[in-house]
Parts: sequence; structure tokens; C-alpha cells
Amino acid sequence: MNPLKSIPGTIISGFVLAIVLIFVIGRYGHINPWEFWVWIHVLVGITWIGLLYYFNFVQTPAMAKAKADGTAAGISKHVAPRALLWFRWAALATWISGVLIIEAMKHQTGFGVLDVFMFKAVGNSHIIGMGAWLGTIMLFNVWVLIWPNQKKILGIVQASDEEKAKAGVIALMASRTNTLLSIPMILGMTAFNHNFPF
Repeated sequence: MNPLKSIPGTIISGFVLAIVLIFVIGRYGHINPWEFWVWIHVLVGITWIGLLYYFNFVQTPAMAKAKADGTAAGISKHVAPRALLWFRWAALATWISGVLIIEAMKHQTGFGVLDVFMFKAVGNSHIIGMGAWLGTIMLFNVWVLIWPNQKKILGIVQASDEEKAKAGVIALMASRTNTLLSIPMILGMTAFNHNFPF
């Protein structure tokens, strides 16, 4: 039985391999919750931002061409709902794991979630604060602007043609806003330990 023949098998095998590597290479002998939540945060963050980029760079332009060809039904019926399911839950998991990272590192850094969101000047908390606020805005856009409007566009909820057209503009602008915000947000995530490039 080849685990690579299914998505769950592939994911479970990846976690098993990671755990084996932890025991083979790891040298501390105790649980490190900070790294655990960073690891989860990166995994779900890649899923979220990867799908965000897929929607903006691949699916949206392809849908325009598919509509012109009369072949958009397959994408809107089968691909988009599944991608949006992973997209919105990965967004939530990314935000939650980010909060858990901040709390897990509190004993080493001296700042927690409130310090980060209030931009209290403790070490590099302002850098994480920037990333956290941008991620929070992006999460809001996913659940309050993108998903409700995509449900109208995809016919998951009833909407007139006029409502669908309006929903399309709102969802597109929220998605493009998230794409824009993702660039400095990722900078905030990566710059915490070694500061900004300049």
C-alpha cells in the first residue's frame, strides 16, 4: 500500500518522517512548544498564502479565459469550492498558530499577544506586531469579504446576476488586498529573529 496514492497518506507520511527526523537529529531532550507552533504556523501558512497566490495568479485569469471558452463550469463547480475550503481554514489555522507561537515564546522574549498587538516596545515585538496585524486584517478579509461573496459567485447561496457581479468585485479586491498585504506580512514573520533587511 503506497501512501503517496492519497493526500491523507502523503500528509501522514510527511509528519511521520518529520517526527523520525526530530528523534534522529534532535538533541535537546525536551519539548519545544515555540518551535512546534512555528512549524505548524509555517505549514498552514504555506497552504493559505499558496492558495491566495493560486487564486490571484492562476485561477482568476484562467476563469476569464474559461468563461470565454464556455468551460468554466468545471472550475467553479469542482475546483474553486475545494480550494476555498482549504483556503479559509488554513487562514484560521495560520492566525491561531501565530497567536500560540507568541504565547509559547513569551517566557524567552518577555512579550505576549497583547504586547504584540499593542506594539509595546519589547525587543522585536514591533516586527511580530506588524505581521500579526496584517495577518489579522487578511483573516478578516477571508472570512468576512472573500468567502461570503464567493458563495454567491459559485451559486452556493442564491444571488441575482447583479449581486453576483457586485460580489465578484468585492471578493477580487479583498483577495488582491490580501496578496498585497502578504508581502510585508511575510517580511514581519521572517524578520523577527534577525531584523529588517535595511
